[in-house]
Amino acid sequence: MEGFVAGLLAAGLLAAWLLPKWRLRRALARPLAPDLVAILERNLAQYAGMEPGERQRLQRLVQQFLHEKSFVGCAGLEITDEMRVTIAGQACMLVLGRAGDEVPALVYPSLHAVLVYPGAFLVPRREVDVAGVVTEQRQDLLGESWGDGRVILSWDHVRRAGMEDSSHNVVLHEFAHQLDSESGSTNGAPYLGSTARYRSWSEVLSRNFAELRRDAMWGQRGVLDHYGASSPAEFFAVATESFFEQPWELAARHPDLYEEFLKYFRVDPRNWMAEPQPVFDEPFGGQVVYGQWR
Repeated sequence: MEGFVAGLLAAGLLAAWLLPKWRLRRALARPLAPDLVAILERNLAQYAGMEPGERQRLQRLVQQFLHEKSFVGCAGLEITDEMRVTIAGQACMLVLGRAGDEVPALVYPSLHAVLVYPGAFLVPRREVDVAGVVTEQRQDLLGESWGDGRVILSWDHVRRAGMEDSSHNVVLHEFAHQLDSESGSTNGAPYLGSTARYRSWSEVLSRNFAELRRDAMWGQRGVLDHYGASSPAEFFAVATESFFEQPWELAARHPDLYEEFLKYFRVDPRNWMAEPQPVFDEPFGGQVVYGQWR
């Protein structure tokens, strides 16, 4: 009797382990519905420039993302396919090269849920100064990445990133933090796989981080947003935005950083976007930005 019960228990555990995998493979066996593909074409600027094989791989990654992750509307927001596919498409672009042709792939395995607000959302913050004084305040955010398997996004800013000519992309930013955390610590150095890769990564990103901090101090504007100067983790997230949204500019101004990202993401977004034409707004061949007194 005990052996029979043990056998049933083992069979139940095996079924619990195999059933999700079977369901995922069944979901991936079907092509992404044409109306969902149309959302990618409409809301992902890089999609049209991808090779057919890349587009097919991205569609499969989006299917997996939609199958594995839950979407939760907050503050009365009703989640639509437009929201789900737009967010999934932008997030999966970061793992397009790293996933390769593996089916199923590892698509943010620690992530469980995406919380979506209509617009910027308020979160409580507690700050303690050097004297030990605690200050309670509320802060407006466009997105946030948590270590408990959740990402929070403002749909207004997700939608706007696909419509405007802007380097800011809240999905790329927050999901870069998710990649960063795969190493066990969110410190601007994601899992790279070898000591040599970490050494090169550290040298290049540390140098570019220091340059951005200096530029931020003097008010000098470039392709990298000054928010990246706040910490190595934010630098990686900001640089990831630029890598996918402004690849030609990043490669021109920070070639060593761009090379590191090529090795990590294993795609070259320059292949997806036309090279921008130079703009000569000033007599000396470019817009001059003077530092401000701070």
